[in-house]
Amino acid sequence: MSVSYFMTGKAVLAFSGGLDTSVVVKYLQEKYDMDVVTVTVDVGQGDNQKQIATKAKKLGVKKHYNIDAKKEFVDNFIFPSIKANSLYQKKYCLATALSRPLIAKKVLDIAKREKVTALAHGCSGKGNDQIRFDITLRSGSNLPIIAPIRDLNLDRKTELKFAKKHGIEIDAIAKKFSIDQNLWGRAIEGGVLEDPFKEPPSNAFIWTKTKNLPANPSYLEIVFEKGIPVAVDRKRLNPISLIEYINKKAGASGVGIVDHIEDRVIGIKSREVYETPAAACLIEAHADLEKMVHTKHENKFKSYIDDEWSWLVYSGLWEDPLRADIDSFIDQAQKCVTGTVKLKMYKGSMRVVGRKSKYSLYSKKVSTYGKGSSFDQKLAKGFVELWGMQSTEANKLQRKR
Repeated sequence: MSVSYFMTGKAVLAFSGGLDTSVVVKYLQEKYDMDVVTVTVDVGQGDNQKQIATKAKKLGVKKHYNIDAKKEFVDNFIFPSIKANSLYQKKYCLATALSRPLIAKKVLDIAKREKVTALAHGCSGKGNDQIRFDITLRSGSNLPIIAPIRDLNLDRKTELKFAKKHGIEIDAIAKKFSIDQNLWGRAIEGGVLEDPFKEPPSNAFIWTKTKNLPANPSYLEIVFEKGIPVAVDRKRLNPISLIEYINKKAGASGVGIVDHIEDRVIGIKSREVYETPAAACLIEAHADLEKMVHTKHENKFKSYIDDEWSWLVYSGLWEDPLRADIDSFIDQAQKCVTGTVKLKMYKGSMRVVGRKSKYSLYSKKVSTYGKGSSFDQKLAKGFVELWGMQSTEANKLQRKR
């Protein structure tokens, strides 16, 4: 839906308090002659919500809302992503992608309450977030969507100049990088990182230690019940505290930095850097536990399903019925994903070193090479011959040709 630059009325804006959304407030007021209602949805960014509210008021918004959605984010978005072992392109844990539909839903709630005439966000035309916001907003409303950064083709230098002109305070890190952060991960873009050969500077990271790492390894023991992490290091914690605990402990061991070339939905290849300590550990542990309790046929098929789930979420299609259909299969597959996984972390590396489950399909009595195995090796001879029959015959025929 096209947006007229002469539109008037009232817009509701998803507001983080950062450079983009702060600039958007002023553009909505000056270029579109609109009153602005701002909404900040707390999904674990760690920001000072009072400071954000104060900033919004200083920018002249008519009303500001702070919404605490951390528990909803974990229960309805992060936990399903763990069950799906979700890693876009085998790397990215979808932290930002998972938060956008939730934020958009909360914006829609306020839009109805405030009876606004337009919806707004601070996404650019180059990224994936515009898709995630637009599709969720359009799925729940027929109101026009205004995105000044995209609609006016603004670049970061222009935004910074505009912010300075209007006395908009921008923190030091935002002048160097574009940051998006929530409980599940921290995305770092822009600045020196736009050179894909340049190593990220240490000051880009705040969750993951990169210098003076501990001399000795540390361990995590994670307990899952039906695919959901419920305890760590013999402590049963609420979902938010569990993720925060793992983020801190794994980050202290240098675990969780992802640096890769990513294919955006819009068609651009981008260099993306993430800090995801808890996500890296929980997804690795969950996937390992699944291998122990699922048959090889379940594991093979679920890997396809997991990739499709990750692609849908990354691509802004959280609202597509297929995602809910896949969730039904995944939930069914989680009934036996209960057990404990032990992770070893050392100077930036992380690997599974132990696992156990009452539903384990591993049998030491069958697999042992020692005495007392219940496996009759003589049965294997005929199986191997039948298994390779077509392959060996095909090779013989090719040699004859």
